[in-house]
Amino acid sequence: MTIAIMGGGIGGLTLALMCHRAGLEAEVWEASDALRPLGVGINLLPHAVRELAELGLQDEIAAMGIETASLSYFNKHGQRIWHEPRGLAAGYPVPQFSVHRGELQMLLYRVACERLGTERIHTGHAFESLATTGSHANAPVLFTLRRRADGKAVQGQADVLVGADGIHSAVRRHFYPLGDAPRFSQRMLWRGVTEAPPFLDGRSMFMAGHQDQKFVAYPISEPLRRQGRSLINWIAELRVPAEADEAPPRSDWNRAVDKSVFADAFSHWRWDWIDIPALIDGARAIYEFPMVDKDPLPRWTFGRVTLLGDAAHPMYPIGSNGSAQAIVDARHLVDCLTGTEDTGYALREYEAERLPRTAGIVLRNRLNGPEQVMQLAELRAPQGFSDIEQVIPRAELEAIAARYKQLAGFDRQSVRAPPR
Repeated sequence: MTIAIMGGGIGGLTLALMCHRAGLEAEVWEASDALRPLGVGINLLPHAVRELAELGLQDEIAAMGIETASLSYFNKHGQRIWHEPRGLAAGYPVPQFSVHRGELQMLLYRVACERLGTERIHTGHAFESLATTGSHANAPVLFTLRRRADGKAVQGQADVLVGADGIHSAVRRHFYPLGDAPRFSQRMLWRGVTEAPPFLDGRSMFMAGHQDQKFVAYPISEPLRRQGRSLINWIAELRVPAEADEAPPRSDWNRAVDKSVFADAFSHWRWDWIDIPALIDGARAIYEFPMVDKDPLPRWTFGRVTLLGDAAHPMYPIGSNGSAQAIVDARHLVDCLTGTEDTGYALREYEAERLPRTAGIVLRNRLNGPEQVMQLAELRAPQGFSDIEQVIPRAELEAIAARYKQLAGFDRQSVRAPPR
């Protein structure tokens, strides 16, 4: 069986590696002229780490990223609302990692080139259109790409085509050309990376504030940690005026901006364990993103074509789940393809398993997901508190954390369960 994967991001490359391990012939087509270590930090939750570990990548991820030990939520006054261990410290069989997105993607790219062969990883080829070569159910998919170097059309065919080409997916647009624009949350994100002294235990992730003003930070470099320093990935988030009801044009996404755009809102966020203005000041570059998602689709699969990752279910960056869900998608898709000789049925089974699960995460993230605890603290005690349990009972905090883990598939029981 041949699998054509449109998109060389984390989801697409992971899928290629999983196909290779399962004996499926995969080929990756990426629109960018070259893959580069771009982006900032991401979290790899245990259910994603388990899948990457089965690909033999855990040691290399551990060498470059931080093994996350805990997650804490704070209010805008720096008072702790909720704290929980993460990864091995929480009793999982595998760690949770915080890593640089670009470094992880380059690791996947290098390993994919080694295992599949460089001739099966194509850059500079943008998806343009597709069709089947016949009317019967087993007809392969014929697709056309546009080579960026010279504008030449390139033809290909495969038994299955997977759109793993991100939130602006051209494959998704083929099936949903109208009414599928990103849905803007009226919140903007500013992301940066700053080298600084470690905070808390040097392996912690924290979020502070509430849904209209939030700051997130976590270290992402194990080599730097060994030198007594931290490379800290951070995200500042603010609600923008109500008249800004549409996201900025795509050309403005990920643009470099000056800290003056947002930093004043965090100028007093200095506490005895962290200096947020100093983190902002120390960043070499700051990038601006609209916080967007898309409404869940009624279907992903059309004949022998399906979607994966952000192409299928773009979600707010809440709960550290975007990349993790793409990796889990890949595992389920390969399991389904190798579990039956009926390819069409396999793709529908994959969709039946993953579409409702990820749609639930998209909708839950619109309600702030596990970060709901920060919003509750803001609504119930905007001036702060002396005892969080007088504001939010511990049972309520535990229930919010557990409910999201179960929905997203990284509760301990799910991660400990044997693979399908």
